[in-house]
Amino acid sequence: MIIAVASGKGGTGKTTVAAGLARVWPRPVVAVDFDVEAPNLDLFLNATMTREIQATLPVPRIDPALCTGCGACRDACAFNALAMVGPVPMLFPELCHACGGCLLRCPTGALVEDQRLLGEVLEGRTPRGGRVFAGRLRIGEAHAPPLMRKVRVALRASLAQEPADVLIDAPPGASCPALEAVRDADLVVLVTEPTPFGLHDLRLAWGAMKGLGRRMAVVINRAGFDDQGVRTFCAEAGLPVLAALPFDRDVAEAYARGRTLDEVGPEHAGRLRALAQAITALATPSGETAHA
Repeated sequence: MIIAVASGKGGTGKTTVAAGLARVWPRPVVAVDFDVEAPNLDLFLNATMTREIQATLPVPRIDPALCTGCGACRDACAFNALAMVGPVPMLFPELCHACGGCLLRCPTGALVEDQRLLGEVLEGRTPRGGRVFAGRLRIGEAHAPPLMRKVRVALRASLAQEPADVLIDAPPGASCPALEAVRDADLVVLVTEPTPFGLHDLRLAWGAMKGLGRRMAVVINRAGFDDQGVRTFCAEAGLPVLAALPFDRDVAEAYARGRTLDEVGPEHAGRLRALAQAITALATPSGETAHA
C-alpha cells in the first residue's frame, strides 16, 4: 500500500501529519520524503541517514574536433538546451531533460554522454528501526522529478528485500514534483486548512491530481475556525474528510521543537491512530492486506 500525504500549498501541516502517521502506522511502513527541495521528514522522525548516493542525469558533451556545426542536435532538442551561437553548439545543461535525442541525431558522433549532478539519494533508519528514504536536490538544480525517480528506484529495491507499506511526504503544490510524488499512490491524503488560501489551493491540487486517476481524501488541519467552505467543497467533489485536527498552540510549540503530533499528548495520538485506520480502510480493497 502506498499513501501520499500532499497539500495544495506549503504550511498546511502536511509534514506534521506525515511524520505523525509514520510513528503510529499499524503495519510496517517506510517513510519517504519526496519534498527534495527542502527535505525535513528525517528530522521529525529523528532518523539517522546512513547512506548517501549521488544521483546524476545524463547530458551531452560536445567534441569540437568532430562537430561540423550542422545544427542537427539543436533541431532535435525539444527543450532548447542546445543553441547554435558559433561554429559548434552551446549546451545549456539546466534545460536538458536527458532524452538522448541529440546523440541519436548527430551524424558525426560529436556528442557523447556526460553526467550532471542532480543531488543525493538518502537512506536511513529511525530509532524504532523504521526505514526512511529522501532526496536532496543540488542547490540551483531546477529538475526535481528526475531525482525523485532515483529515490523511487532505491525504495523499490529496499521493498523487494523487506516489503512494507509506503508513506510519502509529497512536495506542496500542484506542479510536476507534486504529481510525480503521488503517481503511484493508492490514496492521496490532501492536508488543507480552513482559510481562503487553503481552500483555493486545495481546489488546484484536487484538479491536478484528479487527472492521474488517484483516489483522494482530505484532512483538515487547524480546524475550529470556519471549516464550512472546505467541507462544502469536499462534499461537492466527493472527497471524504478523514479527520479534522483542531488548532492547538501545544501542537505549534511541539513542531517548533521538532516533536511529532503523537508526542503532544494522548488525545492527539488517538486522533492520528484513528486517521491511520481510516486511511488503511479506504486505501485497501475489500479482502486485501497487501503491502506496497
